[in-house]
Amino acid sequence: MGSFYQNGIVANLHDFSYGSSSENNYKKLEIDLINFSKDNPMELILPSLFSEIDGKALPNIINEINKTDFLNHIVIGLDKANNEQYKKAYNFFKKLKVSFSMLWNDGPRLTELDQELKLKGLAPGEFGKGRNVWYCIGMTLARGKAESIALHDCDILTYEKSLLAKLFYPVANPVFNFQFCKGYYPRVADSKMNGRVSRLLVFPLLLAMERTIGKSDYLDFMKSFRYPLAGEFSFRKNLLPQLRIPSDWGLEIGILSEMQRNHSSNRICQVDLAQTYDHKHQDLSENDDNSGLSRMSIDITKALIRKLATQGNIFTLETFRSIKATYYRAALDMIDIYRSDAQMNGLTFDSHIEEKTVELFALNIMKAGESFFENPMETPFIPTWNRVLSAIPDFLDRLKSSVELDNAELRK
Repeated sequence: MGSFYQNGIVANLHDFSYGSSSENNYKKLEIDLINFSKDNPMELILPSLFSEIDGKALPNIINEINKTDFLNHIVIGLDKANNEQYKKAYNFFKKLKVSFSMLWNDGPRLTELDQELKLKGLAPGEFGKGRNVWYCIGMTLARGKAESIALHDCDILTYEKSLLAKLFYPVANPVFNFQFCKGYYPRVADSKMNGRVSRLLVFPLLLAMERTIGKSDYLDFMKSFRYPLAGEFSFRKNLLPQLRIPSDWGLEIGILSEMQRNHSSNRICQVDLAQTYDHKHQDLSENDDNSGLSRMSIDITKALIRKLATQGNIFTLETFRSIKATYYRAALDMIDIYRSDAQMNGLTFDSHIEEKTVELFALNIMKAGESFFENPMETPFIPTWNRVLSAIPDFLDRLKSSVELDNAELRK
């Protein structure tokens, strides 16, 4: 996605290398990162489902990670695994040439710790990626060795080692001032446009909110991200203890909102990670609000509404009707633009499916608004680790001990 685009709010770090120059640039980045890692240890967080062990993406991700030499440690969060599956997963990740810790989130030791948090009202509200990431961050803090931390999903089909280097570099380079980095990339694969939720919900919804509610620093900030739903982030360690992680499908929007609330925009950047990117696609789930892109669209809309409400914006049902109508018009206009873009690039484009998706998202904007009215005190954010440690000072020590005991039993 080579360009010189900057809007002055969040720094855009581009990839101007192509072909053989891309490999040469990676070698330069890796040499720097190896040098940085001596004083600035880097840890990678991998939130994984057991089912991804047998998928197409994760084996290649492990192979590509093994081609790098700058990582100091990896923290793996394993979800939806029984005892035998945990053993299989551990043997799978033993292929890594760098040391790792694996959280067996469904195991008895971590389940017991989760129950302890529930008794104090501090546990994640629901299972999912947000919960997995939160516990992995806890393990990273408990280890106390990383200066720079990155995380990405385990379903990236087009993963290359350069993605990891570019994700770490902005926060690992001591000369840079960036505290947080977000990845972006084109969502084109198999001769068609993907990224439906960003293209058809988030971008036109931000425009609709701006036209309905008025301009705000927050909306300008969110609009500045090239791909706001990218699951690739990197942080400097000081951000993690006070980071509030959403437990629902608003994870990426929630983290960006936290960055806007707590940090100056000149400490935040986004980086071009790949020229092609593809991963596991969610179903639209038109008839099920609790799964797929339908659930995701509701959670994302609620995350944006809650953030704007905390800034003093007043929402009524009439406001949501206006937002829905404005969104619908903006989304249809964008479909016309995407159709032209697809044709210019020789991509297939189904206008009927695109418009059906927009119709579902418009309906879900109203559902999100109604849910906001029905549950005004809903707080999907998991408590910060600072709050957990205030209530249970030794919790991270016991989390680290539990993970190490689980892992040691499989190394015997």
